[in-house]
Amino acid sequence: MYLILLTLHSVFRWLVLLALLASIYRAWSGYSHALPFSKTDNSLRHWTATIAHLQLTIGLILYSQSPIIQSFWSNSTKGIQYWELTFFSLIHSLLMIGAVICVTIGSALAKRKPTDKEKYQTILMWFSITLFIIFIAIPWPFSPLAHRPYFRSF
Repeated sequence: MYLILLTLHSVFRWLVLLALLASIYRAWSGYSHALPFSKTDNSLRHWTATIAHLQLTIGLILYSQSPIIQSFWSNSTKGIQYWELTFFSLIHSLLMIGAVICVTIGSALAKRKPTDKEKYQTILMWFSITLFIIFIAIPWPFSPLAHRPYFRSF
């Protein structure tokens, strides 16, 4: 089950990034060209937040099953000395929870804004912050803290 969750979490990473990039692009285009906020824009806002929530759910289940996390919490004073253990146990998980909070706030605020320009502006700001946090928190292959492959397979 752990390997399946790990693979799903890896796949959903790309879905979250694509959805965020698409939302940010649509928000920037709509804001800069004073376009009407369409049903497509609203659906993209909604599905971006939903995909992020699904990724968080998979991540939290993975967190409870991970041998890396269990190793860290079994002896956290020693575990804190190892970047990879600290990264996944604390940094990655806290930043990703923060990112999902940002995308949720942005989505909820945008939905309630009275004008199209304010909706686009809200999505652009909050989803960009979310993307920035996620880029920091992903264990990229080139990361000095912890690195994982771009695509994980079974």
